[in-house]
Amino acid sequence: MQHEAHTHNAEHTEHTPHTEHSHEHEHTHGHGHGIGRVTWSTAAQATLHCLTGCAIGEVLGMAIGTALGWGNLPTMVLAIALAFLFGYSLTLRGVLAAGVDFKTAFRVALAADTLSIAVMEVIDNGVIALWPSAMDAHLDDLLFWGSLAVSLALAFVITTPVNKWMIGRGKGHAVVHEYHH
Repeated sequence: MQHEAHTHNAEHTEHTPHTEHSHEHEHTHGHGHGIGRVTWSTAAQATLHCLTGCAIGEVLGMAIGTALGWGNLPTMVLAIALAFLFGYSLTLRGVLAAGVDFKTAFRVALAADTLSIAVMEVIDNGVIALWPSAMDAHLDDLLFWGSLAVSLALAFVITTPVNKWMIGRGKGHAVVHEYHH
C-alpha cells in the first residue's frame, strides 16, 4: 500500500471517508497511529468476522481429519491451516469487492487477520487439546461438537479485547475499513 502520510489533530476520532480528503494526501489508518476510541461492538463485529472464517476452517479440518481416521496432530494442522485460509478468504473477498488489486488485498488480509486468527487458534486448539477425551471424539459424539462450540466461544471472548486494542491503534480490521467506502 502506498499512502502519503498526513497529520491528525488530537481530537480526530472518526474515520473520514477518502472522498472528503484533499487530493494531496490520503488517510493512513493502520500506518502507525490510532483511530481513537473503539466500541466493544466494533471489536465484537471484527472478532465475529474472524471467528466465522476460523470456525469454517476448524470444523471442516476436524471433520475431514476425524472422518479419514487421521491422528490428532495431522487433524489439528489441517484445521489450523483451513482456519487461516478461510479467515483470510473472507477478508480478501470483501476487499477485492471494493476494487482493490489482489496483491494489496492480500496484504490487507494479512494485516487485518493474522493476529486475530492466531489468538483464536491458540485458544481454540488449546481448549480442545486440554479437554479430556475431546481429541479422541468422533463426528457422531456430542463431545466433539460440544468441545468445539465451547472452544470457539472462548476464542471469541478472549480475542475480542485483542481486536479492540488493535483497531484502536489503527491496525487489524481498521485496515480493512479503509477499503469499505
